Amino acid sequence: MPIRRRVEMPKLPVEERMRSFKEVALGLTEEQAVQEAERCLQCPHHPCTSGCPVGIDIPKFIKMIAERNFREAYRIIKEKNAIPAITGRVCPQEVQCEMKCTLARMGEPIAIGALERFVADWAIREGIVEEEIVKEDSNGMNVAVVGSGPAGITVAADLAKLGYDVTVFEALHKPGGVLVYGIPEFRLPKRIVELEINYLKRLGVEIKTNIIIGRTYTIEELLKEKFDAVFIGTGAGMPKFLNIPGENLVNIYTANEFLTRINLMKAYLFPEYDTPIKVGRRVGVIGGGNVAMDAARTALRLGAEEVYIIYRRTEREMPARRDEVINAKEEGVKFQLLTQPVKFIGDENEILRGIQCIKMKLGEPDATGRRRPIPIPGSEFNFEVDTAIVAIGCHVNPLIQRTTPQLKTNKWGCIIVDDWGRTSMKRVYAGGDVALGEATVIQAMGTGRKASTAIHQDLKKK
Repeated sequence: MPIRRRVEMPKLPVEERMRSFKEVALGLTEEQAVQEAERCLQCPHHPCTSGCPVGIDIPKFIKMIAERNFREAYRIIKEKNAIPAITGRVCPQEVQCEMKCTLARMGEPIAIGALERFVADWAIREGIVEEEIVKEDSNGMNVAVVGSGPAGITVAADLAKLGYDVTVFEALHKPGGVLVYGIPEFRLPKRIVELEINYLKRLGVEIKTNIIIGRTYTIEELLKEKFDAVFIGTGAGMPKFLNIPGENLVNIYTANEFLTRINLMKAYLFPEYDTPIKVGRRVGVIGGGNVAMDAARTALRLGAEEVYIIYRRTEREMPARRDEVINAKEEGVKFQLLTQPVKFIGDENEILRGIQCIKMKLGEPDATGRRRPIPIPGSEFNFEVDTAIVAIGCHVNPLIQRTTPQLKTNKWGCIIVDDWGRTSMKRVYAGGDVALGEATVIQAMGTGRKASTAIHQDLKKK
């Protein structure tokens, strides 16, 4: 008997989404979700669960969908995942749970991410997320969570359910971390983030914004003041630079600044919101990851006539999700591959006019497993752009590490932790990008889950 084809999620038509910030992926209908769930083989060894960083019982929740018991499916997911409406949209399932799916070897894997999103969206529509929260009575102990991104949200939710009084400290004016400043509205609507943050509040978590730990308070002050433990989940928000001539010319952005202006400060709604942003006629986005795709697709929506991804390897080596590359191409983003910028070119007024590039070829694989790009001598050429966005990654913000010398760090400035998030400083834990370096939302959540387990175990002993 042939295996049925995977149900593909409907998307907003290209002509409608190219100049719109409406969500592109529309989600599965009830019938589509049930049809897709019925493809699941219900493998006895649950290989897909082993690919989930937070350990969701994937076959169990899919079985509930097939039986149309969506409430129970939601309960199963929520046991391990505090923000399923978010991870169902942005988690790279294709290289995690779906890659482990038995059907991936036999045909097409189950659309696990789409099913997770369906259940979470159903729960929002039906008001299930507003129902009574199940949590233990207060145990009288206080935990501080520094940063309200995916790792911090996970730790806060886990510990609040266990009866801890949790306070989250966020440096920005809105909680959510990279979920609010880094990911565009058309990929992750901010109303979804707000709904998931409200779940924390209903658990009794206190969220304090506009507080910079390392400036407003130090880690030591938090421990001395009232907190029995501190979790650091401050992410990796310091942009990397190319360090080539001309990088200070006008109309060159880092992707961090560009997307923060758009996503957090709502620059695409200027002048309704107070943050302006300028995008020229021809835009070059340097990089090949999800952030580069987000920046390129955003530039198109802001009115750019042509947008190019400038990447030093081939499309095969791009770290971006395959779906995001496809979406970018559908919307008109062009790809200038095997190309490395070596100099930004400006006019007499120090305004960007182009990028001097060199052509590349691929050599042997490097430490990442991708083939190393090698410059081709004498292949330099000029590429005309009037706006450039540098999207080559981020560093860990060093503020807490500098003001807390007891914390051991590695050569990249990441906080060194054990397998359960314990740092070199007693009662201080860390997870997410500040410990891993740049990682995915769900990987950050996985480290948060381990850290919350360690905090609970250690404080119980105390």
